[in-house]
Amino acid sequence: MPRSKKVKKIVLEGDPIYNSRALSKFINKVMYDGQKQAAAKEVYRALDLIKVKFPEEEAVKIFEGVLAAIAPKMEVRSRRVGGASYMVPSEVRGERKNHLAMRWLIDAARAKSNKEFHTFGEKLAAELTDAKNGVENAIKKRDNVIKMAEANKAFSHLRW
Repeated sequence: MPRSKKVKKIVLEGDPIYNSRALSKFINKVMYDGQKQAAAKEVYRALDLIKVKFPEEEAVKIFEGVLAAIAPKMEVRSRRVGGASYMVPSEVRGERKNHLAMRWLIDAARAKSNKEFHTFGEKLAAELTDAKNGVENAIKKRDNVIKMAEANKAFSHLRW
């Protein structure tokens, strides 16, 4: 049975303000129910709050640095061998790295309390500043993934 042709990747244009592809992708991941303008508004609000906290640095550079810091280098994948499932450590590809980093950042921001932070932009700005300082939920998530990969190094010969 022949396989269908390969799916072409859609190359996103940069966002209109900062001309960053990573930021454009991030806005799409933040979006709910097709409300892209609302998502973009909250992300830009977070970047404006970061500009106020760190006036000497560009907000987009901070954002991209945080994404690079959160992105995992190794992860574990389950592999079934002889009736038993093993957690096999493997390297993370570039696109998946960015996807995981963005997803963890968004999940950590959404998990913040509404009493302390009233908008998603404020939550995201707090997460970005915490990640820049090295203490944050997404960084803990990355550390747990790397720790799992280190613990299962013995099964690395089962890679595919």
